[in-house]
Amino acid sequence: MKFARSLAIGVVSALALSAPAMAQDDASSSGPTTNWTGPYIGGSLGYTWQPNTDREKNERIGFDTNNDGNFGDTVSTIGGANAFSPGFCRGFAKGGSAADGCRGDRDGKVGWAVHAGYDMQMGSLVVGGVIEGGRSLVSNSVSGFSTTPAAYVMTRKLDWNAAARLRAGFAVPTGTLIYATGGVAYGKFENAFNTTNTFNTFTESNRKEHDWGWVAGGGVEQKVSDNFSIGVLYKYTRFNPNDYRVTAGQGTPPSLTNPFVITPSGSTTFARTNDRFVTQDVRVTASFRF
Repeated sequence: MKFARSLAIGVVSALALSAPAMAQDDASSSGPTTNWTGPYIGGSLGYTWQPNTDREKNERIGFDTNNDGNFGDTVSTIGGANAFSPGFCRGFAKGGSAADGCRGDRDGKVGWAVHAGYDMQMGSLVVGGVIEGGRSLVSNSVSGFSTTPAAYVMTRKLDWNAAARLRAGFAVPTGTLIYATGGVAYGKFENAFNTTNTFNTFTESNRKEHDWGWVAGGGVEQKVSDNFSIGVLYKYTRFNPNDYRVTAGQGTPPSLTNPFVITPSGSTTFARTNDRFVTQDVRVTASFRF
């Protein structure tokens, strides 16, 4: 997060300091044109992180014990007690007991993307569209602990991501464009399950997910020549990946006291209670304009 703030402040300061020089150049007719109309290609590099909202902090693993698609069931021992009474924590379990706790999620990663777009200027108004794709590898986990004792960890990672965004803004005579942007986002997710339970069998489904979401944000861009511009961009992106499932089955030899199979369906299916995956980005952008 400190990196993101430093990055944004540094780029905005650089753009602000360059504006007077750009204005001088324009005044002497030797600087870059202030017309933004035309196609462009480029890339971005910066910092991607996830917000620590209550939704993320209070996430649990949900259980479906009767195969009805409802993940609000309680896994009970043969004596009727809650088999997951030790509780849950956000992050990756440090060991097989709740007393071991969890390692916090690494909420921030360096991310990159490439982009291509087209702008059209009408007076001081600039409108256009851009498509982009890249990686950030942001991930998060949730862990549960059973009375066995054993730990169960579900992890979700955003592998590749892409977006198609519209943008609209205002151009000023210094060769600066200030804009808002928004559109459709696409994410390719990888899911994983880890457990210290060596008795039961565990079957995963939808380990790789593809999800559509939305993105919104804004930025500032500065022309440094007729064909080159740099800027800073902030984006908020939301996905809802919720197809990943893990099903616990009977071990060998079968046990009549196994809490995962003394259920109406003879098995227990796991799912994450938080189906929202949110990222925020601060990126430095560079574009070559044709």
